[in-house]
Amino acid sequence: MLVAAPLLLTNCGGLPGLPGLPGACSADIASVDSIMQANFGLQADLEGKVKGALAAGAALQELAGQIEGDVALACGNLAKDLGASDADIAPKEEGPGKKAEAACGAAAKLLGEIKAKASGKLKVDVKPPVCSASMNAMAECAGKCDASIKPGEAKVECEGGEISGSCEGKCSGSCTVEAGAECKGSCSGSCSGSCSANFSGKCGGKCDGKCDGKDSKGAACAGTCEGSCDAGGEGKCGGECGGKCSASCEVKGAASCSGTCSGGCDVEMKAPKCSGTVKPPEMSAECKASCDAQVSGKVECTPAKVSVSLSGSADADAAGKLKVALENNLPALLKVTLGMKGRIEGVVANVQASVEGLQAVVQGGADVAMKVGGCVAASVKAQAQASVSINVSVQASASASAEAGAG
Repeated sequence: MLVAAPLLLTNCGGLPGLPGLPGACSADIASVDSIMQANFGLQADLEGKVKGALAAGAALQELAGQIEGDVALACGNLAKDLGASDADIAPKEEGPGKKAEAACGAAAKLLGEIKAKASGKLKVDVKPPVCSASMNAMAECAGKCDASIKPGEAKVECEGGEISGSCEGKCSGSCTVEAGAECKGSCSGSCSGSCSANFSGKCGGKCDGKCDGKDSKGAACAGTCEGSCDAGGEGKCGGECGGKCSASCEVKGAASCSGTCSGGCDVEMKAPKCSGTVKPPEMSAECKASCDAQVSGKVECTPAKVSVSLSGSADADAAGKLKVALENNLPALLKVTLGMKGRIEGVVANVQASVEGLQAVVQGGADVAMKVGGCVAASVKAQAQASVSINVSVQASASASAEAGAG
């Protein structure tokens, strides 16, 4: 869920560092909608350039708020599960990214203390999250931002990733079925909860059937379980499942797919998402930066899968607390650290170039400066703060993840 960035006050006179530019702005430079609905009274091409660049800055502010909020929440929950109080994770000063920095600093500190207390050898196995962006959202944004693109006719492509979505025909790739749904085929490698029948694989809970070829008698099975697996809600079941899977179920080569199809569909996919780079149609650099930022703020990520083991521990209670805390909270933190980091870096660079380019245009023309100078000056300042917030938040998430052994 997106976290709203603070509203910046722009009707406050001239801004320092940008002499000669008026301070009044007729639009809320923290709102994409307000900017796109404004009429700055410029020539059509320049009007579009101004709106695109300002919208890019607004979208970056929103993305920065989301990233800081997500990281602060993930690190805060991790720290609390390790014994922190609300006061421990609260920032000591205000500023971009400070909430994330404070929460992750507290989490990293406690991780170090609990690891030292537990001692032993910590092993953290991670299956990274996969983040996908909506291709339809990119097409819609392009149609609204660039006047040369007719709404509904924007051609959007997926580069360096896989397209997934709803397939009403035959899914030739893999089909991920939501938890509790009947798997129409074998659930290969991704049934991470409990399987009701025809299971074969690793079961971290109770195995009803055979364990390594012998009658399991409903006990836990450290080897290969055949029959059914009750993982006890801890998500430790992974193998082929021909019954109901309590977590996600990935079906290979399904003739039909009642869930999300990835890899190929013999008819056009609905609500397609791209796990790589969503390439928009040809449009202005300002609109591209704006749409990249907006779409990146709405990516959907499959949670990372985290498995923690601690061998040779001297303190079983500390080891147990550490294991539970990491397995419960690291997936949310790794969404940013592993899933979104590269995407975010590209967005920040594009928005910065777009806003700085607009600043140069405005400073070169008195008429333009009078009409939009205040908006541009405020947007430049806000974009810089958003960039700092994102950088601090990402670094904080990376530090906490590394201390957890999942760097």
